[in-house]
Amino acid sequence: MRRAIHLMHKEFLELRQDPRLFGIVIIAPLLQLTMLGYAATTDVRDVPVVVVDEDRSSRSRDLIARFEASENFVVIDSVASTAQVQTYLDRGIAWMALSIPAGYAERVRAGRGATVQVIADGSDANSTNVALGYAGALVARYARELAAAAGTGPAEPLVGADIRVWFNPTLESRYFMVPGILALVLLVVSTTLSSMAIVREKEIGTLEQLNVTPLARWELIVGKLVPYAILGMIDVFLVVGVAVWWFEVPLLGSFALLVLMCAVYLLTALGLGLFVSTISNTQQQAMMTTAFFFLLPMVFLSGFVFPIENMPEVIQPITYAIPLRYFLVILRGIFLKGIGLEVLWPQALALLGWGVAILALATLRSTKRLA
Repeated sequence: MRRAIHLMHKEFLELRQDPRLFGIVIIAPLLQLTMLGYAATTDVRDVPVVVVDEDRSSRSRDLIARFEASENFVVIDSVASTAQVQTYLDRGIAWMALSIPAGYAERVRAGRGATVQVIADGSDANSTNVALGYAGALVARYARELAAAAGTGPAEPLVGADIRVWFNPTLESRYFMVPGILALVLLVVSTTLSSMAIVREKEIGTLEQLNVTPLARWELIVGKLVPYAILGMIDVFLVVGVAVWWFEVPLLGSFALLVLMCAVYLLTALGLGLFVSTISNTQQQAMMTTAFFFLLPMVFLSGFVFPIENMPEVIQPITYAIPLRYFLVILRGIFLKGIGLEVLWPQALALLGWGVAILALATLRSTKRLA
C-alpha cells in the first residue's frame, strides 16, 4: 500500500508539472458546465415571425397583436404578399409566417369562419413541431374568445389555422440531423488527426531530423495537411452518398457547391487542428485540448443540437466565433432549401475568413525547431 501511495504521489507531481493538462482537467469542465448549462436548452422561445396582412382590419391587427404579446413569438416584419415570405425563410430570418387573407374580418363578423395560413420552415423538425403547437394553441384560444364574445358556440371555430411546412413537409428529424452529422464527422476526423501532426514528430523525435532538411515552413505545413485533406474529401463523398441514398435526405441544391463548401470547411478544421498541435507537447494533450476546448463547445453552441435563437442573449454572440455554425446553415440550405451562394454568401465568406485566419495563425506559430 505504501508503494502504491508513493506512485500516486508521483502521478500528481507530474500532473502539477504540466499546467496545460491541469487546466484541461480542472478548468475546462467548469467552463463548459457554466456555458452549456445555459445554452443547452430544448425550449423554443421568441420564434421570429413575418406577417402578411392582406385584410388590414382591426380584427386582423388584433390577431397579430396576440402573436406579438406571446412570449413564444416575435413579429419581426410585415410584408405585402405571401410570395415575399420565401426570402425570409430561405435566409433563416424568420422561422414562421402568418398570412391573413383579404375578407378575414368580414367572414368572422358574419360567423362563417375564417382560415389563416401558418407557413413554417421545416428544416429544423423538432423546433418547428413545438412552434407549430404554440401557434395552433394561440389561434384556437383566440377563436374561443371570439365565440365567447359573440355569445355563440358554433360547430366550427370562427378562426382556424391552415398549416403549411416548407423544406421538410413531413417534418422528418433525419433531414435536419443527417447534414449536421456530416459537418460533425468532418470536424472530428480532420481536427483530431491534424492536431497530432506536429506533436507526433515531437514525441518520436523525428522533428529534429526535419530541422536539418531544406524544407520551408509552408512546405512542412502542406506536406502535413494535404493527406488529411484528401481523407476528408473522401469522407465527404462517402457521407453524402449515405445521406442521399440510404437515409434519403433530399439534395435539392448544387452538388458542386456542396463539395466546394466542404473544401472550405476542411480548410477551417485542418487549420484548427494544426493550431492545437502548435500549443501541445504530447498527443494526449492535443486530443484532450481538441475535445474539451473546441469540439464539445462547437457541437453545443453551433445550433447542431440546440437552436441558437433559444440561447440566452449573453451566449448568442459567442456562437459567431464558431465555424460549425456557418457550415450548418450552408449544409441545410443546400440540402433542404436548394439555395445557392446568392443567399449563403455571408456564411460562406465567414467560414472562409475563419479558415484563412486560423490557418495563418497556426502557420505563424509552427516552427521546425523543437518546443
